[in-house]
Amino acid sequence: MNTQTDIKVLESLLVLHLEVNIWTARKKLSPEDFDGAKLPPEDLASLGSKRVCDPETLRVFGTLKARAVSLLDRHCVRFLGGWAIPENQADSIVIELDQILQDFNAAKEDFLSRYDESVREWIAKHSGWEQIIADSTVSADYVRSRMGFVWKLFRIVPPDPVDPVMVGLKDEVEGLGQTLFGEVSKAATEAWHKCFAGKTEITRKALSPLKTIHQKLSGLSFVEPRVSPVADLIHTAFEHLPKRGKIEGANLLMLQGLVSLLRDAEALIEHGQRIMDGTSSQDVLTLLVGGQGSVLEQGAQDELDIMAEVDDMPPIFPDMPMQPVMPNCGLW
Repeated sequence: MNTQTDIKVLESLLVLHLEVNIWTARKKLSPEDFDGAKLPPEDLASLGSKRVCDPETLRVFGTLKARAVSLLDRHCVRFLGGWAIPENQADSIVIELDQILQDFNAAKEDFLSRYDESVREWIAKHSGWEQIIADSTVSADYVRSRMGFVWKLFRIVPPDPVDPVMVGLKDEVEGLGQTLFGEVSKAATEAWHKCFAGKTEITRKALSPLKTIHQKLSGLSFVEPRVSPVADLIHTAFEHLPKRGKIEGANLLMLQGLVSLLRDAEALIEHGQRIMDGTSSQDVLTLLVGGQGSVLEQGAQDELDIMAEVDDMPPIFPDMPMQPVMPNCGLW
């Protein structure tokens, strides 16, 4: 099924490259560190590394990098070694990145202010190995030069269609839709194992990953025609949930079917096309719960079969007027 993204999508996108450098506090071990002890030849084995500073003091920087990557993955799609960002969301994303930058720089200054003391404590903690640490310590200025948090935001202007450079760029752009559906599949798989697999009831907190997926698809709906129908499908599912309290029974099975669908990128594209061709989002959800062409995993399907045997089971979707689905509808 064709999922190629039109080159014109670049008119609505900016590209962001993130570069986060974190000093590893590691130095290569050398034979001299072992006072002439007999070591295997280099073609048999190589020496590893030693830590010259407590790694716990550097953990905050990895956390901040993960926070930035998570922010971009939630709202954007991987592209050209960075992320493609909807232009209308660039300001809000940069504001959040700037806050992470400030936190990174504050943590960096705090770490450097205590660096010499931290190294002394690390040496004292490893009695008998003081010399191999001391021989590899570096100055605080050196460490400062090895730590940084920067990003570059730019717009790509397509070259002339006959330019050979255009071929590579066109291929990258055409793959954006497939990349987006792949990222949704990965996020949904994580949500399935964390929040939905084997569950007979969930709290509303378990809906958080689905809200994130919906937000991402809504923001990038222009990337590929079937993206918007999939976002509408998630919205419709949420419309049928109770406003408070635990989620169980038919509502939970509906969500399990939806998450299972989101996990399968090809099936997701197919159902998005069905909606474009005239099938309503509600009909797709009913199809999932009804087991016809369902992509439910076996555990959820078994629960469905059991529930289907209950004679007085209420209808999955009671008759109710449907409200038009609006992008960025503020459900959350």
